Amino acid sequence: MRWYWIDKFVEFTPKQSASAVKAVSLAEDHMHDLYPDFPMVPHSLIIEGMAQTAGMLVGEARGFCEKVILAKINRATFHRLVRPGETIVYTANVEQLNEAGASISGTVSVRPAEAGMPVELVAEIELMFSHIDKNMAGMEFPEHNFVFTEHFTELLRVFGIDTNVRL
Repeated sequence: MRWYWIDKFVEFTPKQSASAVKAVSLAEDHMHDLYPDFPMVPHSLIIEGMAQTAGMLVGEARGFCEKVILAKINRATFHRLVRPGETIVYTANVEQLNEAGASISGTVSVRPAEAGMPVELVAEIELMFSHIDKNMAGMEFPEHNFVFTEHFTELLRVFGIDTNVRL
């Protein structure tokens, strides 16, 4: 089973930046896992949402020809919690992109449930991605692209991005 921590992309500039959103609902099971009486989105899932947003940006930059994996979380600084009824906005920016991988800086913010309230900064996150097809350690990976499945790349089709996975 694959979990998606973004609902849709709202901006996508190839090889530069991407923004995606996730509506947070009380109906999601994980909201009750940490503190049943105080539902919130765990920080690890916020990082995963940023990794999915940024990973699609990195994958598209190389035509989805490579298997892109999160290699390292350089920094994740959190400023507030995310609660049900808020909408998470992930914004990822390419800092460096080469054959071996990419580094991404990003922000996570929320649009509160109450209309007219300001957008608030949730986190600042720096990630590194690796193109595992360029792996120098000699490890073998499956031939098929198990990272960019059709269901996952469907999130980009609204922008007219060619998401046919090629090996």
